[in-house]
Amino acid sequence: MCFLFQQSYTVLKEEDILHRQEDDVTRVSTVLSITRVAASILLRHYNWSVSKVHDAWFADEDAVRKSVGLLDKQVVQFSNARELTCGICFESIPCDKIISAACGHPFCNTCWSGYISTTINDGPGCLMLRCPDPSCRAAVGQDMINLLAPGGDKEKYSRYLLRSYIEDNRKTKWCPAPGCDYAIDFAAGSGSFDVSCLCSHSFCWNCAEEAHRPVDCGTVTKWILKNSAESENMNWILANSKPCPKCKRPIEKNQGCMHITCTPPCKFEFCWLCLGAWSDHGERTGGFYACNRYEAAKQEGAYDESERRREMAKNSLERYTHYYERWASNQLSRQKALVDLHQMQTVHLEKLSDIHCTPESQLKFIAEAWLQIVECRRVLKWTYAYGFYLHEHEHAKRQFFEYLQGEAESGLERLHQCAEKELQQFLAADGPSKEFDEFRTKLAGLTRYSCNYTTIIKASLYTPCISVTKNYFENLVRALENGLADVDSHGACSKTTSSKNASVSKGKGGKGKGGKTGGSSKNGDD
Repeated sequence: MCFLFQQSYTVLKEEDILHRQEDDVTRVSTVLSITRVAASILLRHYNWSVSKVHDAWFADEDAVRKSVGLLDKQVVQFSNARELTCGICFESIPCDKIISAACGHPFCNTCWSGYISTTINDGPGCLMLRCPDPSCRAAVGQDMINLLAPGGDKEKYSRYLLRSYIEDNRKTKWCPAPGCDYAIDFAAGSGSFDVSCLCSHSFCWNCAEEAHRPVDCGTVTKWILKNSAESENMNWILANSKPCPKCKRPIEKNQGCMHITCTPPCKFEFCWLCLGAWSDHGERTGGFYACNRYEAAKQEGAYDESERRREMAKNSLERYTHYYERWASNQLSRQKALVDLHQMQTVHLEKLSDIHCTPESQLKFIAEAWLQIVECRRVLKWTYAYGFYLHEHEHAKRQFFEYLQGEAESGLERLHQCAEKELQQFLAADGPSKEFDEFRTKLAGLTRYSCNYTTIIKASLYTPCISVTKNYFENLVRALENGLADVDSHGACSKTTSSKNASVSKGKGGKGKGGKTGGSSKNGDD
């Protein structure tokens, strides 16, 4: 990938998780001089934090033992009788078939197995299993689970124990991709919450939505909610329909004359413009395609409020549609790019290697270009959510943002065009050609170029090209990280961006695989 971050996380496979879990148990067991079973119980109680276990234990060992259920001596002493009464079934059971936890309360093997099995099947709460005696708080450790639980229940318990190491730890999370068993260990304070799992799924550590830098989690939450909420349906109804004057049912008129008949059982006939009864209309009021009553009432201000509300709803809907279509278009383009990337890695690279007599290791620049396209599409997609919530009255900020966005998209379209279209001639070639070396140089250069422009939007570090470009993009990165604060509220940019128009390429208004660029010119409500 072209975006360079100081990786602040580690992807953990199942064996990595087990290894870390065993290491933590060993550390606690060694330092506190307790059994591994007791160490595991302590760690589960303190959410697998070794430091918290040590701090609490050395502060007040007795209090910790009491709260966790680690008894240092038996509560109940066995007699020398050959049989004991089970505390659950109350049967007299030979002593060799009686088992107890650290407390000493006697229960038979059968009752223990039933108790443990029922608790495990009830869910992860089995990890905090206690003695069956209602008055006892003694913990039941994994040694007794392994001894008494059926095979299937042992496996369930082990899975719960493994998952608790990730789910109870504030520094680790499971990858949210369906079917993925990898976990992420995240180092706080890195500045970026974007995480890429080994399964190829990228997500935000903070909110678990898909990776969305440079847009903050709050904006993403609002955008996703808006996309799924009923508010836009109501806006559409308000902007494109009028209520029947009699039954108030909303009616859409998409063609035809002004004579409207409501659906049964209402069947009220009225004028679409003035909403008056059609029986009062005719040639004298303007016929079927006009209404002079409406025009007269409109001049008197009778429809001002309803027309204003309808116009506001229409503008708001058009503005939302503008951003949503481009957001969704880049999402579809990204999904298509992922398919193309997979096909490139599994089929085309080998084919190109055979045609042009070039090792696959020297064709990695093509896969890198497609990886860049995938990442750029994701970043560009979320800039439309950013633009939707950028205040309309901040004209200078909006103009500057749309300039950055347009430059990023025009660079991406050139890269996408080269990687998708221009590559086809070399896949269909009969043998090596000099043009392929030129293509290699062009694609590699576009990858860096597109990376730089997209990194402005992503507010991250980038691979430097020439010094002028590097300085230019550093200024833009800084501007976006500061919330475009360098843009003067009166419409002028600060000196870091004042020279931008001197070298602007006119690519902002172009269309490409990601849809149209730039912000909306509509002035509706957010």
